[in-house]
Amino acid sequence: MFLSPNDLMYDHILALIRIVSYRPFHQCISAQWYNDETLLIDSILVFLFGALEIQNMRCFISSQTNLFATLLVIAQTSPYDRICICAYGFLAEILTDEQMKELKITENISGFFFNILEQAWKDPTKRCKTIPIPHLLKGFLSLSKNDTIQSTTANSNKISLLIELCDEYPMTFDILWALSFNSSIQQQLQSNQLFMMKLAQIKHGSNDESMRKIVNGILWNLNSNRGEDAVLKNRDDTTFDIMISYSHKDKQICKQLYDELVRAGYRVWIDFDHMHGNIMDAMAQAIEQSRMIIICMSEHYRRSNYCRAEAQYAFQCQLKMVPVLLQKYYKPDGWLSFLTAQLLYVDFTKHDFSRAIAMLMNELTTAHLCDNTPTVVIQSKRDNLESSTTFSLPTQSQLQAVIFPEKVRDWTKAHVHQWLLENNLSCMASIMSDIDGLSLIYLSQYIISNEPQQILSLFQQDSLRRLNQSVSLLELSRFRSLIDRYDLASLASIKPSINVNHNKTADDHARLCRLM
Repeated sequence: MFLSPNDLMYDHILALIRIVSYRPFHQCISAQWYNDETLLIDSILVFLFGALEIQNMRCFISSQTNLFATLLVIAQTSPYDRICICAYGFLAEILTDEQMKELKITENISGFFFNILEQAWKDPTKRCKTIPIPHLLKGFLSLSKNDTIQSTTANSNKISLLIELCDEYPMTFDILWALSFNSSIQQQLQSNQLFMMKLAQIKHGSNDESMRKIVNGILWNLNSNRGEDAVLKNRDDTTFDIMISYSHKDKQICKQLYDELVRAGYRVWIDFDHMHGNIMDAMAQAIEQSRMIIICMSEHYRRSNYCRAEAQYAFQCQLKMVPVLLQKYYKPDGWLSFLTAQLLYVDFTKHDFSRAIAMLMNELTTAHLCDNTPTVVIQSKRDNLESSTTFSLPTQSQLQAVIFPEKVRDWTKAHVHQWLLENNLSCMASIMSDIDGLSLIYLSQYIISNEPQQILSLFQQDSLRRLNQSVSLLELSRFRSLIDRYDLASLASIKPSINVNHNKTADDHARLCRLM
C-alpha cells in the first residue's frame, strides 16, 4: 500500500515530534550549543517551526499531536535561550487563546520575550546571547496575534519599548498593528503624541506602499468611533448582495466561490488583486454597500490583521454573516470564534465542493429572508440556480453540530433554525428564520389556542409573502406534532386567555406576522 505525499510528510513530522518528546534528551540540553542533544533538539525545533508554513501543518500539529505539552516543558526548563525562544514561539503558533488561558503561560511568554528584547536593544551589538533583534521581533509578531498576549502586553507597559524600535526595525509597526486591536493598547498609542505624528508623516509622505498600508491599519483601529454612523445607513440601496472576506492564501477556492455566486445571480464584491491606496477605506466602503458577508475561515484568515479589521467592521455594521470553513483540522478560535460561534457554518472540508455550495446557497437564501429581501429578488436567484446546477437542501448529517441550551427559551435564532432542519422542516425553517426560542414558545401557544384552519391561512399568507410558494400542509402538521411532543406551549411564563373567534381581525394577522 502506497502512502500519499501528505501522509508521508505527516509521518516524518510525527517521527520528529517523537524525538523531541524524548525526556532524557531534555535533561542533557546545555547552555551552549555544543553537545549532541542540544544540537538535535535545537535543529528539530527550528525545522518544525519552519514547517508550520506548509498548508494545514499548523492545524495538523495542533489537533493531531500532543506537542504543546513537550514544548511547554522545554520552554520552562531549557538552559539554552534559543531553544526557549523557539519553543515559546511554537506554542504561540499552535495554541488557541482558550488553551493559553487554561495553561496560564501568557505572562511567562510575554515576560521572557520582552526581557530578552530589552537586553538586545541596550546591547551595542543589538543581540542578546547571539540572538539578533529581527529574530526576536519575528517571534513576537506571531505572539501579537493572540488576544491573551495582547492583554498581557497592555499590562506590561512595554508599548513604549516597541515604539522606540519602530525607526530602526519597521517590522515593529506590524506588531503594533496586531496589538492595536486591544482597547487598552489603543489608548496607550493615542496618548503618545510623537508616535501619532510619526503615523501621520508615514501616511502622507512615505513612498513605501506596504508601510502606508500597515500605518493605515493602525490608524483604522485607533479611530474607534467610525462604525457608529454606518449602522444607521439605509441598506435598501446597496450595490452588492454579498461581500466575500478571505485571506489571499485561500484565493483559489474563493475564486470558485465567487464564480458560483455570480452564476447564481448574486452581485458579489471581492478583492482579487490586492487593492492599492487606502485599503481600509476601500474595505469599509465595500462593507457599507453590501447586504451580507461570507467569512472564509482558516488559520491564515484568523492571523490576518486585514481580515480581522474587515470582519469586525462588518459585525459593527450589523451585516448578516455567513461563515464557511475552508481549512482541514482548523477550528475557529480567538476573535474569529467570538464573531461566528453562534452561527451555523458550511464546512467545505467535509463535503465535496458541489454539496458544500448547495448548503451555502441554502444559508444565503435564509439570510436574505431574515433581512426581509423582496421575494422577486430571491426568486430570480433561484431561477438562475435551477437553470445551471441542481442544488438540494442539506441533510441532518451534513449540518454542523450545534449544542442546544437546556431551556428552549434560551435558544437563539440559529438553534431554532437548526432544530427545524433536523426535524425535516425546511419550509418552516425558512418561514421562521428570525424566530428565537422565546418567540417559538409564544408562537406555539398561539397555534395551540386557535383553530387549525385559521393557523393554516396565516402560515399560507406568510409563506407566499416570504417564499413565493404555498406552505406544505404535511409539514405544518409535523410542526404541530413537534409542539405537542416538546410541550412548547406550556413553557410560556404567562398564558394569556385568548378567545376563539372565527372572524379574526387584521390585528390577529399582524400579531402572528410579528411573531414569525
